[in-house]
Amino acid sequence: MALYNTQNLKVYNSLSGKKETLVPVNEGQIGMYVCGPTVYSFVHLGNCRTFMSFDMIFRYLKHLGYKVRYVRNITDAGHLENDADEGEDKIAKKARLEQLEPMEVVQRYTVDFHNTLQKFNFLPPSIEPTATGHIIEQIEIIKEILEKGYAYEVNGSVYFDVNAFNESYEYGKLSGRKLEDMIANTRSLQGQDEKRSPQDFALWKKAETQHIMRWPSPWGDGFPGWHLECTAMSTKYLGETFDIHGGGMDLKFPHHECEIAQAEASNGKSPVKYWLHANMLTLNGKKMSKSTDNNIYPSEIFSGDNNILSKAYSPAIVRFFMMQAHYTSILDLSDVALAASEKGYNKLMEALAQLDKLPAGDTSSFDVNTWLQSCYNAMNDDFNTPILIAQLFEGVKHINLIKEGKETLTTVDLAILAQGMRCFTHDILGIENQKGVEGQQGEQLDQVVQLLIELRNEARTNRDFATSDKIRNQLADMGIQLKDGKDGTTFSIQ
Repeated sequence: MALYNTQNLKVYNSLSGKKETLVPVNEGQIGMYVCGPTVYSFVHLGNCRTFMSFDMIFRYLKHLGYKVRYVRNITDAGHLENDADEGEDKIAKKARLEQLEPMEVVQRYTVDFHNTLQKFNFLPPSIEPTATGHIIEQIEIIKEILEKGYAYEVNGSVYFDVNAFNESYEYGKLSGRKLEDMIANTRSLQGQDEKRSPQDFALWKKAETQHIMRWPSPWGDGFPGWHLECTAMSTKYLGETFDIHGGGMDLKFPHHECEIAQAEASNGKSPVKYWLHANMLTLNGKKMSKSTDNNIYPSEIFSGDNNILSKAYSPAIVRFFMMQAHYTSILDLSDVALAASEKGYNKLMEALAQLDKLPAGDTSSFDVNTWLQSCYNAMNDDFNTPILIAQLFEGVKHINLIKEGKETLTTVDLAILAQGMRCFTHDILGIENQKGVEGQQGEQLDQVVQLLIELRNEARTNRDFATSDKIRNQLADMGIQLKDGKDGTTFSIQ
């Protein structure tokens, strides 16, 4: 597929607010960092959508021939309640409530995270560092920021001095916020007297007596700030300036804004060329929330054990559903939407199953190379998966027309069509064939339907149209559609 125009990839950069041509820091190589989960609970479906978007991006960059180092971290300490600098560590709180060691909590939910992503057919990242595994690196960055005058230590805690930083740099440039507006709209410190300004944020927090997770530092026993962890892990493995930093829209401020400030304060360089943000997933038109019971976990979708959806849906169907929206768009999950995606998914899988059975012609009645280029054009336009899927269904249309003898492709063009359909569906979108019943049961289903088709053919030969229609209609009621053609009768599962 190297013959096609694959090199004009444009991405929407949140930092500039526009689409830009992707030009790597190092030619032929891409460094990409994505903020991973805080492992104190089962992975949220909205988080799965974010990680799935960057899995798709990772796949496409690899397909284009880039050597990609994809780093996605595990936050296993330092993330306090309400994403603030005060309160209890989320993991430590869960450990206290469940009477477990914090690392037991980390292990349990890290395993759940990996298992869930595996069901969704994610590729593993190149590196998956943990916050607790990089305490030394975080301490060294704090020392650098202190030395350059952009932080201060109070009673064993170290805070980033936003006002001092803003004299030389621009705090708020990613989110489009002005520091003076933030100050004007901020209430008093309300007990956080250690901070010089409400906008300041913790680089290191002193561990009080009851705080379980703690490490020694030059400022006393404590734990790192949540924002600092990602700065340390991203720059360690990708360098002081790397290509892509991704995450959910909700992380743009303050998390990603603080990452930029920390990196610029410590080494004087903007850390990331392209900031990419995935949008949120809603449920039945409303924000997902445990408190309002408008929430569903991936395992509940797969099993059907929930009071929101009418049936279970496979991971492949959920992934197909998510790929039908652009990663920067809000996507609403509902029973109606998943049911529609299931029908589309089944049609796509049925067409892919026909590829090796299509007859070759002496000529080609449509330009398969133009079709394939349209697939690349969609992905090169900021990974536009809904447009790509529309092109894949254009391919489905041609597959069905060839099957019905209404179009032809040469052997070479058939191979291009098959390779393109499979590559973009499986390799780039990451959509597996989980259609219907798999393995031995799938073979048995095929044999049963073929037997019914033979019985129907016998009934038609004997002019027993009542029996023929009964077989066809009852199969249709079960979601099995018979198709009569010049080469016989085939079936598809709707």
